Amino acid sequence: MTENRIVAVGLLTRRDLEVLGTGFTRAFPVKDLSGFEDVLAELDRIEAVPPCAKQTPLF
Repeated sequence: MTENRIVAVGLLTRRDLEVLGTGFTRAFPVKDLSGFEDVLAELDRIEAVPPCAKQTPLF
């Protein structure tokens, strides 16, 4: 059961999915965004942070 657990949830655009490529196979489109309005409003208020010049690998 642990192999199928959810490890991340994201709000992606169609372009994001194109960049992720064919290795990303489980995307579920959301047609009704009314349940996400509060979350999206909060995300819009967050100031973007510029990427670091040197990034460390995640793994």
